[in-house]
Amino acid sequence: MRLVVQVPCLNEEETLPAVLSTIPTQIDGIDEILVLIIDDGSTDRTVEVAQEHGVTHFVRHARNRGLGRSFHDGVQRALELGADIVVNTDGDNQYPQERIADLVQPILAGRADVVIADRQVDLVEHFSGPKKALQKLGSNIVNKAAGTELPDAASGFRAYSRDSLMLLNTITRFSYCMETIIQAGNKKLAIESVKVVTNPKTRESRLFNNTYEHVLKSAGAIIRAYIMYKPYVIFSFFAALFGVLGLIPFVRYGILKAIGDDGNHIQSLLVGTILLVMSFMSIIVGIIGDLLRTNRALIEDQLEHTKKMRFGQLDPTSSAPVAMAERPAAPRRRRAAG
Repeated sequence: MRLVVQVPCLNEEETLPAVLSTIPTQIDGIDEILVLIIDDGSTDRTVEVAQEHGVTHFVRHARNRGLGRSFHDGVQRALELGADIVVNTDGDNQYPQERIADLVQPILAGRADVVIADRQVDLVEHFSGPKKALQKLGSNIVNKAAGTELPDAASGFRAYSRDSLMLLNTITRFSYCMETIIQAGNKKLAIESVKVVTNPKTRESRLFNNTYEHVLKSAGAIIRAYIMYKPYVIFSFFAALFGVLGLIPFVRYGILKAIGDDGNHIQSLLVGTILLVMSFMSIIVGIIGDLLRTNRALIEDQLEHTKKMRFGQLDPTSSAPVAMAERPAAPRRRRAAG
């Protein structure tokens, strides 16, 4: 059983030694632990510091490409290294790497495919009141989209089984956290949560300039993932909304005519018609979105098969015969004499 701990880094020369020194070297049930550094365009001595601490596996970006891309490239490299479990932490030492053993236990026990650390947001001292509220709101929205009950959906301290990584495909380049949960939930993967206490803050976030930028980008990622897997929910809501609003002007017009108001209320009919057309268009877009969702599922099945061949779970050269279901021989008809 091989564990790969991947550490995305962007100019982390000061905090990286603390991260590397707290990664366990032995865990019950794990035969080998590898550390993988994803250097996302660092301009300091991040790579050199990692090498000085014995790290030999790297993914390097010539320029900053974002956390989502770093996660994607790190996972690909981890699978190439033969990882059975991948743990994602962070180079700023915000997460307690000493708890990695607890994070992987549900996967080793066969209870979970994905394990997410619960930072217990209320206990994080450097989070402001509004940020804590927004974190909880974001988790609630993600849970509704994914059908899960996770207390901290935004946590990046996670463990993934090899099989789960074959099924997950990240698209968002800002942050993969929300997207992977929605994917995992909709693909019926088993997800567990483990409570942890974060380390003191070492620096400001480099993902966003302020909380509101973070909210907007996270909201965009959630909506995009939601539309991918449940387009009918989004567009049915808009169809119903525009439909109801579109009927109101027609009802108003009918009432005014019924009470003998001879005024010209053509604007009511015009507004109502526009809203009903928007409702109809929402239905059409929802149908198209659902067809695209079906197509995406077929593509993901093929991508999963390709990943398994690439990373050694399937042998593309195997010539083993495929068993076919036996059918009873159909009775032959006799030709009429003649």
